[in-house]
Amino acid sequence: MRKLLPLFLLGWISTLATGCSGKAETLFDPALQNWEAYGEAQWAFEGQTLVGRADSTAGFVMTNAPYGNYRLELEFLPDATINSGIFIHCPQAELSATDCYEINIWDRHPRQEYRTGAIVTRVTPLAQVHTLNRWNAYRVAAGPDSLKVWVNDTLTAVIPRPELHAGRIGLQASGTGTIRFRNVHLYPIMPD
Repeated sequence: MRKLLPLFLLGWISTLATGCSGKAETLFDPALQNWEAYGEAQWAFEGQTLVGRADSTAGFVMTNAPYGNYRLELEFLPDATINSGIFIHCPQAELSATDCYEINIWDRHPRQEYRTGAIVTRVTPLAQVHTLNRWNAYRVAAGPDSLKVWVNDTLTAVIPRPELHAGRIGLQASGTGTIRFRNVHLYPIMPD
C-alpha cells in the first residue's frame, strides 16, 4: 500500500498543476482572483453575469492558470454586433487564432466559415446555430485525444487529434457591442 501512495500524490499534484482539481471549478467569478482583464474593452459584473462591452475596441479576460483535459460549460448572450469568442489552450496572456483555439461567437462573421461554432482558421461549423440576442450554451470537451464543441447541444466542431493540449482560457469582446457570460464552469476529464 505504501508504494501506491507516491503515485497517487504524483497524479494529484499533476492535476493541480494544470489548474483543474477533481471537481467542478467556477471561472470568472467576481469573488475570485484567478483571472485578469486585458485590452480596451470594458468588463464588469452585473449580478453573476460578466459583461464585456466594446466600442470600436478589443479586450479579453483570461485565467491566470493553464488548464488541460477538461469540459468547459458556459452560457453566453451576444448582441447583434459583437465579435466575441472563447480562447482555450493559450500559452500566454494574449489571444491568437494560431497559438490558441478560438471558438467563435459571431453569427454575422463576414466569412461564414468562421461564424459561431467554428474553431477559427481550423474547423468550419458542422451546423449553423443562431445565437443573437438570447442566452445560449457552449460546451467544449478538450480531452487528450479530441477537441469537441457544442452550441445549444448541437455538435459544431471536432478536432480529432488536437495539437494544443493545455493553456489559459480567455473570453473576448471586440469591435462594437455587448457580450454576456454566466455559469462558466470547468469539469475535469481524466485521461484514459
